[in-house]
Amino acid sequence: MMVTLTGFMGSGKSTVGKVLADFLGCPFLDLDDLVVKKAGKSIPDIFAQDGEAAFRQLEARLLRQTVEKYAESTVVLALGGGAVLAPASAALLHEKTVCIYLRATLDTLLARLEGKTAGRPLADDTMASRLAEREPIYEETAHVIMDTDGLSPDEVADEIIISAL
Repeated sequence: MMVTLTGFMGSGKSTVGKVLADFLGCPFLDLDDLVVKKAGKSIPDIFAQDGEAAFRQLEARLLRQTVEKYAESTVVLALGGGAVLAPASAALLHEKTVCIYLRATLDTLLARLEGKTAGRPLADDTMASRLAEREPIYEETAHVIMDTDGLSPDEVADEIIISAL
């Protein structure tokens, strides 16, 4: 069973993913880390040098390869905030993984990201509109929606195990 965590930047995908994988005793993977390793450069460098479209293509390809490789394994995969934007990727996640949307309000996301936006090319004044655009996609893709406002990563991971797995 592959568990994938989706949500906007700052929702806790990587942090909760590590805790959840530890609780489950399985590997943790971060799609952004896989992209950086494959590209041989940071995400901001990919955006600056190759553009967002190239980043999204690489992200989608690595997502498909990772799901195919680990679909029959117990593993937790944290997705990038925009990984579900490609319809084929969203369908793959919904069909082949247990996809959990870590939902947080804009205020919570902004508080979590305060002072941590370096290296996040899309952390800017358009966050509210991008969150509004993406939220229906996150909700459609996910099997479970987990509200994370006011919860610690351990509490979110506990709640996922109790109510979703």
